[in-house]
Amino acid sequence: MYVEQVFSRLKELYPNGYFHANRDPFYLLISTVLSQRTRDEVTIPATQDLFEVFGTVQELAGADVDEVRELIRNVGFYRVKSHRIIDISRMILQDYGGVVPNSIDELLKLPGVGRKTANCVLGYGYEQDVIAVDTHVHRISNRMGLVDTSEPDETEKELEKVVSKQDWKDINGLMVLFGQNVCRPVSPKCGGCIMNDICPKII
Repeated sequence: MYVEQVFSRLKELYPNGYFHANRDPFYLLISTVLSQRTRDEVTIPATQDLFEVFGTVQELAGADVDEVRELIRNVGFYRVKSHRIIDISRMILQDYGGVVPNSIDELLKLPGVGRKTANCVLGYGYEQDVIAVDTHVHRISNRMGLVDTSEPDETEKELEKVVSKQDWKDINGLMVLFGQNVCRPVSPKCGGCIMNDICPKII
């Protein structure tokens, strides 16, 4: 009952969910790789700048790494990521006919792609019932007592046990918004929080 209350209130707070303007799996994949250890306000314009120049998997696979590096230089670890996204593009082109794979096992074969990135692609791009666990999902799920885990992969498995499958693909979007605006890692806004009468950290 507690879990249902949490998600009912999150949906009430964010009725439109987390909006991705571009649901193309390749765009989502590259954007999510760029977002690793980088804030959304930096990732989003960097991704847009990159795709304005290299708009397809074929173009990015053949891109000059120096040009890519310059386009994404505001994101964290941009030197590593410039090589990585070119390598990902080449692998998709060579091994998957230019189409981003729609299975977790195949996505995890791509360089620099972990479960969170893969599940973002599957959930947002392919509308599959998966749980993408990033730092927000991991922190909030533990802070609110939905799970008791130390690693994001554990959080994913434990959430699958307690959350209705129909809500899986919405977890990431709802908790990202909640984590950015209310349940922040430092100085969370507990006073005016919609959860303050049920959150174990408060009561």
